[in-house]
This record gives sequence, C-alpha cells and structure tokens, in this order.
Amino acid sequence: MAIKYWEFEDAPFKEKLKNPNVKEVSKIFFDNETESYRFSVLLSEIKKKKQLRLKDVPAAIPIATAKRYLDYAVQLGLLKHEDNIYEFTDRFSKPMRNIAAYIKAWMDIQQEEDLSIQFPNARFDKQQKRGGKKTTEQQVNTSGNEQQ
Repeated sequence: MAIKYWEFEDAPFKEKLKNPNVKEVSKIFFDNETESYRFSVLLSEIKKKKQLRLKDVPAAIPIATAKRYLDYAVQLGLLKHEDNIYEFTDRFSKPMRNIAAYIKAWMDIQQEEDLSIQFPNARFDKQQKRGGKKTTEQQVNTSGNEQQ
C-alpha cells in the first residue's frame, strides 16, 4: 500500500475533498500506473452499476486479473463479495480509526516493554552474510585458512 500520510493531513485532505476522484483512491493501494488504472476501471464500474459480476467486467481487463483486483478490494474491506456479486461496503473506516486511536494510546503511555518476551520466536542475532562483496576481515580469514 502506498499511503502517503502527508496527503491526508488536515489542509491537503480538505483540498482533496473538494474534488474527489477514483485516481486518488487507487493511488492509495497501488504505486504502479497500470495496476492503479485497472483498479480504477473496476471501481468505476461498480460505482456506475452499484454491483459487478465477473461476467460483466469490461473487455479491456482480463477476467482473472479483475478477480484478483476485486478480491484484493474485498480483503481491504472496500468491497463485499456475496452471491458472485461485488458491491461497495464500508468495513475499513471504523477499524482504521480504531487502529489510529490504538497507536496514539501506545505512543502516550510511558511504560517500558520487553520485546524479547513479546516476540519469543524472533531471531535476535545478526544474520550471517550470504554472498556479496567480501569485507577485509573475511578476506584475511579466508587467506589464513588456505595456508594452514
């Protein structure tokens, strides 16, 4: 997701609300222009017809591609998929507000947290290098091992 928070701060957000368009919506979810365009076409079709079936997808977009984009929108909470029909829904606005409130509450508390207890299965040590350019220390060790 390509959410650029500064575009949704108060002043820029108020400007955007004066002239909302599908391009701005699709730019949130896709950086690639082609993906954004396809997603916009599908959302526009749903907006126009109030619902969309895969057999009614515009011919310019392959059905498998449309299904992938529509299922992604369902996953995001932008659409719902019932009885082979995709329709708009609003499942993400309240949870997003709750996520923002939770993050704000976490930022405000002054409590120390032990991350090693919270993430017991995480790897704590630095990973060994897997290829790439050798450092001078590795070159010395390698040349020293060859002589013995």
